[in-house]
Amino acid sequence: MHKHTCSFAFCQYYYGGAPGLAERLRERLAERFPGLPVAGTFSPPFGAVPDDEDAATVRMINEARPDIVWVGLSTPKQEYWMAGHVGRIDAPVLIGVGAAFDFLAGTKRQAPLWMQRNGLEWLFRLLSEPRRLWRRYGKIVPQFMIGASLQLLRGKNASETTPKI
Repeated sequence: MHKHTCSFAFCQYYYGGAPGLAERLRERLAERFPGLPVAGTFSPPFGAVPDDEDAATVRMINEARPDIVWVGLSTPKQEYWMAGHVGRIDAPVLIGVGAAFDFLAGTKRQAPLWMQRNGLEWLFRLLSEPRRLWRRYGKIVPQFMIGASLQLLRGKNASETTPKI
């Protein structure tokens, strides 16, 4: 864990990732952006966190006084974590970034630029880590495709029934 109290705006805090990942991220970003204000880092244990440990983590983050807490957990865990900590974490901004910690820290390869530009980073990640991601993507991608298709169909029908002025 890295801890430093910031006294000026836009101080960062990195919460998430495997043990040591948030600290490695801080080190890599400090190399690329000297003087980047980082209030602290913390990689939580995998799985459920007991209430007393969670309260200690909240105190630790609040004592560091960050302006932005970057949350690098898996989806939807990071969304649940942020929703459960709004009002408890004093930082005005919580941002979920998923696997971005891994990419920026250099522990995982990012998809080729052409895949990123075409919305296929999920496919690259699935092919890179099939054992870990197949269940998640096997459920999420079809749900997204159905939802997007329904939205397109509704949008088309809605435009046909909207009166022209």
